[in-house]
Amino acid sequence: MKDKTLVMIPGPTPVSRPIQEEMGREIQAFGDPRFVADYKSVIDDLGQLFGCDGKTFVIAGTGTLAMEMAISNVTKRGDSILVVSHGYFGDRFTDICMHKGLDVDVLSAEWGQIVPVEVIRAKLASKKYAAMTVSHVDTATGVCAPIAEIGEMMKEFPETIYILDGVAATAGEYANLAEMNIDLMFTASQKAFGVCPGLFLLWANQKVLARRAELGMIPEYYVDFEKWIPIMDDPSKYFATPAINLVWALKESVRQIKEEGLRARYDRHVKNARAMQKALEALGFRILAVPEHRAVTLSNLVYPEGLNDAEFRAALLDEGIIVAGGLAAYAGRMFRLGHMGNIDINDEVTALGVIERALNRCGVKVEYGKAVGIYMDEMTR
Repeated sequence: MKDKTLVMIPGPTPVSRPIQEEMGREIQAFGDPRFVADYKSVIDDLGQLFGCDGKTFVIAGTGTLAMEMAISNVTKRGDSILVVSHGYFGDRFTDICMHKGLDVDVLSAEWGQIVPVEVIRAKLASKKYAAMTVSHVDTATGVCAPIAEIGEMMKEFPETIYILDGVAATAGEYANLAEMNIDLMFTASQKAFGVCPGLFLLWANQKVLARRAELGMIPEYYVDFEKWIPIMDDPSKYFATPAINLVWALKESVRQIKEEGLRARYDRHVKNARAMQKALEALGFRILAVPEHRAVTLSNLVYPEGLNDAEFRAALLDEGIIVAGGLAAYAGRMFRLGHMGNIDINDEVTALGVIERALNRCGVKVEYGKAVGIYMDEMTR
């Protein structure tokens, strides 16, 4: 185990061998007709998979850059925007909006809880908002927002753009723009898609494109839809150099997702997540998110009394896995375990066995095989 470290953080997630092989291909020119065809096929497949009637963007950059692209193309300085925050990354939207010069209102949930839909509805009814942001899953809390319910409610506010941050969710949790009345959604390659960091994906429906057209010239350059739409329509054109090998890797990921099916992929994540969460609770951890709003892509595990964060995570690393620490008020009080994308049952059994060993090394005595047994029992039902 010490020769190999299993990455079990909420992203980047493990990269399967077929995806790795695509990243290792000999480079091609970005104008090579073969690459142009590959790039276009990825863009088209992603649009169809996630129910987008507008434009799909596959661009070099991070999830944070996608957040900025989302805000930049639907708002102008002085507009009002509502940020629905379920944790640390929901709060990041506030900073981005302040830089844009927007009038920002924030609805924040207690960590582990959601902002109730009725509270969102009442706030939206109180003034005119150009847009609203919601994090599908916030990795700081492990909370999953009820995005379909929110989308249904948003039909009452047709002038407000519904922006969904799907970075820690999309392709693990189920989402579909058309089905759920989502106007704009984005994610990043290193999460549930199981590709290395370096790409962000963004879907914008016709309502969003109409809003962008109303704005005219915007201050931003790299994230301006109008710079990228010609390239997404015809990747043989040039605006900025694409991440060629990552596009190939994403193409393989999308192929795997299409083969599995989005609903089936979500069902797999649900079964695995609930089995992992039950097994970890049996070891004495408390899951931060309330049961009815727990994500399927990660678990945020509050330590039992007496377990030292630094000692425990160091023991895990020494035993062969790496996990993420808690954020903000939960720094030192919990760890975060990713279980999304291409992580499989063998990875999970390994992780649970290592967690059992690390607990015992740290003085928290647990029965060896207890968590593994619970997990396997749940997975084989």
